[in-house]
Amino acid sequence: MFTMQWWIICVSTLGIFPLIAYSFQAQYNGDQVLQFIPADSEQVEFLRQLVENEWIDLWKPQFPEGIQPQGEVHARIPASSLDTVKGELKERALQYSILTQNIQDLLDRQIQSEDKQRFNSRAHEYTKYHPMEEIYHWMEQMKENYKELVTQHLLGVTYEKRPMYYLKISRKSDRPKKIIWMDCGIHAREWIAPAFCQWFVREVLETYTADPNTDRFLEHIDFYILPVLNIDGYVYSWLKDRLWRKSRSPCANSTCFGTDLNRNYDAKWCSIGASRNCCSTIHCGSAPESEPETIAVAGFIRKSLPDILCYLTIHSYGQLILIPYGYTNTTASNHEEMMRVGKKAADALEQKHGTKFKVGPSSLILYYLSGSSQDWAGDLQIDFNYMIELRDNGTYHFILPENQIQPTCEETMAAVTTIIEHIYDKHFPNAAPAVVALWWGVLTSCFLSMYFVNLL
Repeated sequence: MFTMQWWIICVSTLGIFPLIAYSFQAQYNGDQVLQFIPADSEQVEFLRQLVENEWIDLWKPQFPEGIQPQGEVHARIPASSLDTVKGELKERALQYSILTQNIQDLLDRQIQSEDKQRFNSRAHEYTKYHPMEEIYHWMEQMKENYKELVTQHLLGVTYEKRPMYYLKISRKSDRPKKIIWMDCGIHAREWIAPAFCQWFVREVLETYTADPNTDRFLEHIDFYILPVLNIDGYVYSWLKDRLWRKSRSPCANSTCFGTDLNRNYDAKWCSIGASRNCCSTIHCGSAPESEPETIAVAGFIRKSLPDILCYLTIHSYGQLILIPYGYTNTTASNHEEMMRVGKKAADALEQKHGTKFKVGPSSLILYYLSGSSQDWAGDLQIDFNYMIELRDNGTYHFILPENQIQPTCEETMAAVTTIIEHIYDKHFPNAAPAVVALWWGVLTSCFLSMYFVNLL
């Protein structure tokens, strides 16, 4: 059906992938990431001018209007303009600190840590980042290893004609079931997000027979997981530019490429926190759902209503659990409940490794933005929709080292499980006691057996 698909099937038969030399063509030698906290409107305006004149590459917030007095700002400063920018900062008494001394050092260390051995289909490593061809193969592997639970489905095709597959985890049942949706990797450079999607699938499948909670969830709920939404951009981030963010579709009347897929949904599209300039990292596209990737996800979600109980989208960095909305101060109808569940999830996350997350609407604790998939899901009246921004807060930014994959995934799993538990107990209140009764019966049987053994 697709050239990519047939290639995957062929190499799957051998159990290995050909060795590919990954080395980023885009270089960032001497580029630094600085942190600013502008003191007043004058300093805010100066930083906005630096962004608009392309002297600095804004990372946090993602657009100039989001820069506010006393707000934290992260920006990459190209080596070629570093001395000039620092001189201007000194002249205006705008204090800064260096978060990253040399971005290229981080990139080089990340690539050097990649295992150059051929990919072994029998030993997928969940504490490593994987290029797209390995993720394709992993999905095939999951489907084959867990035939009773996992099916693989074609969601759509990207601009560059790559297949968008999702995994459905489902226990056979005669009764209608509800859906929890999760997508990762809508922004190409956020590699930790696809890593978590893979971790989540593994955890659900491996604990299915051992954890009564997982069995309980699958009695009434199916999980739909899209490991990488922005596949073209993700491939580009491995082969060309590690810091690439957008998709790879060309723009009319421009030499620039790509749309920020998380600005392309029909949620007050391009009204705030987005740009019609194709060269911008927050380009909203030519129209709502102008991109094939967005069309594929939106089409599936719409046709699956009202069975979707929860929409989860995984991002980085910032350590945030976000609820609607980003384009307005108005909150969702179940705002208080989502806040309560989000805070409970953040507490469960913190108990794992001490990582602290903030909880709240994007417009309040992050910045204003329009066209996000999360807000779009909220507008569709999906009761629970969370955007989770994983580690970290600015030490490694989008280049989170592999040694942080496991703790990141462990703590995120605790948060996501907390959200799922709340949703399950709310929609299936009579199901939990049956499980408790089952285990109580097992324990009682054990105690009685021990009692009679002691009597003998």
